[in-house]
Amino acid sequence: MIIVGVDEVGRGCLVGNVVAAAVILADDFCPPELTDSKKLSAKKREILYSQITQKCRWAVGQASAGEIDEINILQATMLAMRRAVAALEFEYDRVLVDGNQCPDLENCQAIIKGDLSEPAISAASIIAKVTRDKQMFELDKSYPQYGFSRHKGYGTKQHLAALEKYGLLQKQHRFSFAPVRRIAAKTVIT
Repeated sequence: MIIVGVDEVGRGCLVGNVVAAAVILADDFCPPELTDSKKLSAKKREILYSQITQKCRWAVGQASAGEIDEINILQATMLAMRRAVAALEFEYDRVLVDGNQCPDLENCQAIIKGDLSEPAISAASIIAKVTRDKQMFELDKSYPQYGFSRHKGYGTKQHLAALEKYGLLQKQHRFSFAPVRRIAAKTVIT
């Protein structure tokens, strides 16, 4: 049976894409360290990312900040997940998704805390996290004053203070999110 594990990262962020990954584990690949990406150090995530991308079938799907604002974060997350599974371009028997809702996919099952119990979902969690973190490091190179490499786009005090001081990034920030909307009402958008 071919199982696809799916997970997403960045749903609660104020900036950037929501990133989903889909992974089909190789038959001979299941390191005991596989778990929810948030429970791993950045170094361990990078090591596992390298192993997963070399040995397994995987793909990433994303939805942009603009898409999030247009269709809402839940629908954008489901869209990113569908895009990830479609990008695999591989026949599967079943899709296991971390969480309590499935995107519109055949033979899909949502598993709460699935990234802790299903290795394929754990692997997808790692691919999605490392991919999104890399995007935040790149955004930080262009806009170091916002501190994206540290807070990864989440609504920390540091991020909110930077928004107040430097304004919002038109194509990057999620204007449908309340903290961004509040700041947009009183600040410059770049």
